[in-house]
Amino acid sequence: MTKTALITGASRGLGAALAEALCPSHHIIAVAKTTGALEELDDRIQARGGSATLAPMDVTNADAMATLCRGIFDRWGNLDIWLHTAVHAAPLAPTDHIDSKDFAKSLNGNVTATATLISFVAPLLGQTGEAVFFDDPRAGEKFFGSYGASKAAQIALARSWQAETVRTGPKVHILTPEPMPTATRARFFPGENREALNDVYQQAAALLAQLQVS
Repeated sequence: MTKTALITGASRGLGAALAEALCPSHHIIAVAKTTGALEELDDRIQARGGSATLAPMDVTNADAMATLCRGIFDRWGNLDIWLHTAVHAAPLAPTDHIDSKDFAKSLNGNVTATATLISFVAPLLGQTGEAVFFDDPRAGEKFFGSYGASKAAQIALARSWQAETVRTGPKVHILTPEPMPTATRARFFPGENREALNDVYQQAAALLAQLQVS
């Protein structure tokens, strides 16, 4: 029976690389807001002999996520692994100049959506599934107020869930990727030498090796 992998934030960057790395062994359920990028990902997955279900949805839309998870249950009955790479990267700003709308968007995208997804996805993972979160510790760094605070809160949720499920499952992982030339990082460091960063496909392979997922 084919394994299933839900990837939230799958259209580009690490999420897309993870989808391509897993597609030989898993059916990919790819969630992202950008339809065109999802279709391009699907082409690459098919070229590798894999298969995907595309879900052009916004993870901050709780009704859409409920519909998605119900659809997963109806079609497959469960999930083997969930990898959550979706993130909102608010513009850098001094803390006393943080835009209230940007801050609300950060909290909604990085914290509220994560909490909602955990509650929806947990029953699909059951006792034997795995959930994976990706840390990017920026809390306390200059100008990273919105992103740093909301990302730290997201990982705090994941750590609590991890502690709660040690004996019962699902298994919750929190990994910290090396710096990669992603669009998110480019927003924060637009002038850096991207050639010095870690290849996103190599990072995906290394992270999956840590998980011992094949």
